[in-house]
Amino acid sequence: MEEPRAILHVDMDAFYASVEVLDDPSLRGLPVIVGGTPEGRGVVSAASYEARRYGVHSAMSAARARQLCPDGVFLRGRMERYAEISAAIFDVMRDFTPLVEPLSIDEAFLDVTGCRRLFGPPERLGRAVKDRIAADLGLTASVGLAPNKFLAKLASDLDKPDGFVVVPRDDVAGFLAPLEVTRLWGVGPATAKLLADMGIHKVADLLAHPRGALVDRWGDHARKLLELAVGRDERPVIPDHEAKSIGNETTFAVDVADQEHLEEILDHLADKVARRLRRHGLSARTVTLKARYTDFETHTRSATLPEATERTVVIRDAARDLLRRRLGRRGRPLRLVGVMTSNLTGGTPAQGKLFADPEQEHQRTLDQVMDRVHERFGAKLRRGLNRDR
Repeated sequence: MEEPRAILHVDMDAFYASVEVLDDPSLRGLPVIVGGTPEGRGVVSAASYEARRYGVHSAMSAARARQLCPDGVFLRGRMERYAEISAAIFDVMRDFTPLVEPLSIDEAFLDVTGCRRLFGPPERLGRAVKDRIAADLGLTASVGLAPNKFLAKLASDLDKPDGFVVVPRDDVAGFLAPLEVTRLWGVGPATAKLLADMGIHKVADLLAHPRGALVDRWGDHARKLLELAVGRDERPVIPDHEAKSIGNETTFAVDVADQEHLEEILDHLADKVARRLRRHGLSARTVTLKARYTDFETHTRSATLPEATERTVVIRDAARDLLRRRLGRRGRPLRLVGVMTSNLTGGTPAQGKLFADPEQEHQRTLDQVMDRVHERFGAKLRRGLNRDR
């Protein structure tokens, strides 16, 4: 008999800020704000829960954060340190299951369906993951346990920080019904207002509304929302090395319109994607930009490269070009951007070439050197990705 699916979503609590407190205990209990400067320059990358009580959140300008929280402790980010801790966290997770799908530097899905014989019931295993992270690294994680990825991610967010929420397999409907409809993926402020105008505030309200009216108004988007409203999500947990595509995306707490800021974020995502390709010995022929607007209208733009690549600068430049020339944003703010690579092949294009391009080889050597730095020091360094090359 096939075992029922058991999926964990592990999400570190205020990760960057928590690492800063870990390294400097005198910061404990203070409103720690990572990113930007006390003078109000730059953008907030993360905020401790103490700072969040003042309304400070990621993607906010440091100037606004200073207005809201004048006593905040502003710290410059230390990505190399965060990456070092992240690597250790993922090592802990892979001690329990090889089926780990990273979502970002501080969160992942784990498929623990087949782990009962080794670790006991999934709930015991989920708590063991939390306890190991706390014991080995001194950090707290919030964990959701559910029959699928959507429910697990939703659950991990319900009792932060240091939460552990189990979605009952035999009462998914009862679990979802009282939740705000904004808990469903794809319901942001604009959609929430439209739903509220229709008298829909809770998940139960959505399910009680005539399905035909919703589908007539929103089409496939409504169908997807209704699938989530009954807790249906069949997506598997896919480790990097099994993926048919490799990508990273980020959702902003506040919509972003500034082109320079968007390009900085895109560069960072492209760097992460390229490193994941190299780590798994893969090259990609297609680069795709994903962009989501305030009203949840989502667009993708793809570029097919002359040859498959794993080089950071090529993926970065392709993503930038898609944002600048192909998206047609016309200044509209975005709430999500992502970079995805597909049409994956093994090895690097330079292999087997008699005469390799010197500039390409130079860039490839730089990537290899930086990868060794990352492996040795856990450094998540960016070698001037914002400079034109």
